[in-house]
Formats: sequence, C-alpha cells, structure tokens
Amino acid sequence: MILTDLRLHDFRAHAETSVTFAPKVNLLVGPNGAGKTNLLEAIHYLCLSKSFIASQDAYVLRKGARFFEVEGGFAGEQRRHLRVRLVYVPEEGKRIFVNGAPLERLAQVVGLLPVVVFSPLDQAITAGGPEERRRFLNNVLSQARPVYLDDLLKYRRALKQRNVLLAEYRRRGEEPPAALMDSWDAELVTLGSRVIVRRVRFMEAFGGFLEDAYRRIEAVSERPSITYVTLDELPPDADEEAVAACFRRRMARVARGERRRGRTLVGPHLDELVFRLDDFEVRRYASHGQHRTFGMALKLAQYFYLRDRLDESPLLLLDDVFDNLDEKRAAGFLELLQSDAVGQSIITAPRPDAFADVVPFEREAHRATHVEAGRVQPGLTV
Repeated sequence: MILTDLRLHDFRAHAETSVTFAPKVNLLVGPNGAGKTNLLEAIHYLCLSKSFIASQDAYVLRKGARFFEVEGGFAGEQRRHLRVRLVYVPEEGKRIFVNGAPLERLAQVVGLLPVVVFSPLDQAITAGGPEERRRFLNNVLSQARPVYLDDLLKYRRALKQRNVLLAEYRRRGEEPPAALMDSWDAELVTLGSRVIVRRVRFMEAFGGFLEDAYRRIEAVSERPSITYVTLDELPPDADEEAVAACFRRRMARVARGERRRGRTLVGPHLDELVFRLDDFEVRRYASHGQHRTFGMALKLAQYFYLRDRLDESPLLLLDDVFDNLDEKRAAGFLELLQSDAVGQSIITAPRPDAFADVVPFEREAHRATHVEAGRVQPGLTV
C-alpha cells in the first residue's frame, strides 16, 4: 500500500496543507511543534478512523474551526486506487468516504488500508499496564480480521450493558433479576469466547514473526516470547465450545463478587500478554534498551504479520524514534526500510543528520520534506 498524497484542512497546526510522498522512505524534518506528527496522525485517521495520540476528536480540531477534514490517495497491490476522505464535525461526528461513497460504519475502513505506527508512546506497551498490551493485540487483529473487530465491538457493548445492570442493582442493594442476568451472561460468553479463540490462534502464529523481527534488529541471543493469559484452566487447544464452558464456570465462581463490586470480573477485557526475553519478564526486569528493542520488534512483527495475512504491505509510520537509537542500529534500521522487505515508510525527525549518509534522497524512490509552523516545503536538502 502506497500513500501518494495527503491533504489536511483545519487539522491541528495545519490550516490547509498538501503533501506528496515517494514510494519508499519519506522523511519529514522540522523543529518540535512544527506539525510533523500531525501528518502521521492524519494518515492514521484515514487508515483506522482515529488518532494514535488524542483520546477525543475534538482535541484535533484547529482552534476556532467548524470542522476538520483529511484526504489521501492510496495505490495498493490488491486495490488499484483508493481516494479516502474523513470529515469530523463537532456534535455530528465523523464520516468516511471511499472513492466518493460514504461508509455505513467507521469500522469498515479498518483493514482496508493497513498501517503500523511506531512512536515513543509505544513504550507503554512493554512497560505499562495490561490495557496497553490488549490495545496492541486488538489493533493487529482488527486490521487482519474484520470479523474479530466486529465481535470485539459487540462484546464491548454487551459488557457495558451488563456492567450498567450490575452497578444499578448494587446501588439499590438488590439482586439483579436472574432472567435478565442470564440473557447478558449468554451474550457475553458467546462473543467473549469468539474473541478469546481468535486471540489464542493469533498468538500461535505471531510468535514466529516476533522472533524473526527480533533477529533483524538485535544481534544478541536472547529469545523473545509472548504468553497469552486468559481464562483459568483453559487448555491450549481449546475450541470455541470449550472456551465457552470454561467462561461459564468462571462466571459462576465470581458471581457473588460481581454483585458486590457492581462490575464484570471475568472476560477478555481483563486478558494480559506477558512479554519475555528468555526466562525473564520484560515489564518487570528489562533495561531501558531492552524495552526499546522489544517494542521495535513488536512493531516490525506486526508489519510482517499484516503483510502476510492481507497480501498488502502496510504503511509504516515512524514518529521521532531515531533519536533514541544508537548510530549503528539507526543505520541498520534505515537499510531495512530501503530493502524489498518493507514498502513505504514515513518518518518524522527534528534533524536530518541520521539520514544524510544512509538514504539517497536524490533518487525518486525517497523524499525529504521540511515542515514548520503547519506548512510543508518539499525538496529539503539532506
């Protein structure tokens, strides 16, 4: 998948900005606050309908503007040409248009334009709480399997309604009606079991991609691995029926605690991923450098997994990550981006120094662009 051009209107620092891209390495250079990351954020909106930074769309709207709009042209290996436009209007929400036709649901765009983002915020994946690792897991699987995203969204809706019910009757000091609870329990088990089974199958495949990615960027002999922690007593080869049975048994054991606390205490919304290097857990014992390397390997593994599953090279967005790499590793990573193993990449950096002797920006395959105060200037000399 190649992004050919991008247009932003009243998006963050950009009042009206247009930029074109080369098919391989694209470098966006400028001082902090210039609007470089805004361009990556706009691309992420087109690919996944949301920001990878802001929790609310209103934060992205340029001050005093009535709406924001982003639009991009994409040339795919499986799809010849796509023109995607996203519009956000406060009080009305977002709409996405593909080749001029509106999508009925925002989720329909997920997986259509695969994307992988690597940013300093990703440190939370290896060092933060379980919700950060679930977010990573959901991002990969939702792009690879639209049916997974559909089940996940339905599960979240059922979970929300069940929690509302538990909280309401907890406030009343009463037991919720058994028939009503049985209905939501059945919904939660059905959808949650599908989510868990797909996560288990994903983990079986993803481990190989992680090991390969780690070898590409790290010469040491440590072996990376991921353990998926979900329902107790779940056999590794469990099918959907076996997962559902385990789910129901666990729900029965925690039923009293759920009524006391007023919330659901079992399900895939509480799952954990445990990252390890050899026998030690990354979150607890890894050095800063090991966290960074493991995070890079995760994102590269995501890239190669999506390319394998979708037969389409994802866009690779790298936000200000090279300053944290030593010179040797940065050069090696840039060589990888220029190789046939990776398609198009778009990189932000405050300075061009790390790229000058490694990427031949004078060739048509690559491009360097200067960004400052919400404006772009192509043809940067690196």
